[in-house]
Amino acid sequence: VVACSAGNHAQGVALSARMLGCRAVICMPMATPSIKVNAVRAHGGDTVEVRLFGNNYDEAAAEAKRLMEEEGLSMIHPFDDPEVIAGQGTIALEILKKCVSQSVDAIFVCCGGGGMLAGIAAYVKQVRPSVKVYGVEAADAA
Repeated sequence: VVACSAGNHAQGVALSARMLGCRAVICMPMATPSIKVNAVRAHGGDTVEVRLFGNNYDEAAAEAKRLMEEEGLSMIHPFDDPEVIAGQGTIALEILKKCVSQSVDAIFVCCGGGGMLAGIAAYVKQVRPSVKVYGVEAADAA
């Protein structure tokens, strides 16, 4: 498989690849903080190759797409995949389970590509529509 991410998605794909004994190539922008790169390597072990490529997400994503096409790898997209979004929605299930006896007015979701935000919002709006869901991003992360 191949994926492109500089964050949690990369770590999740790496861990899944290791657990399944599956080869994975994770493309990350060259400016990705070393703590994130090292976490992907640690989660993936010998089954995962981290490929630092490009100056931003779009350039790293283009490399992942090239690998998908040229090597026949399956793309695990971080935010444009309904199954990935549904999986990320399970975070909302966990949040609401922890707060079952409490009032929840809002959930703030760190937002990169939007997949986690979409998954959490979709779940929350189905089971507790009065809860507001906000996407947030650090000022220098855009």
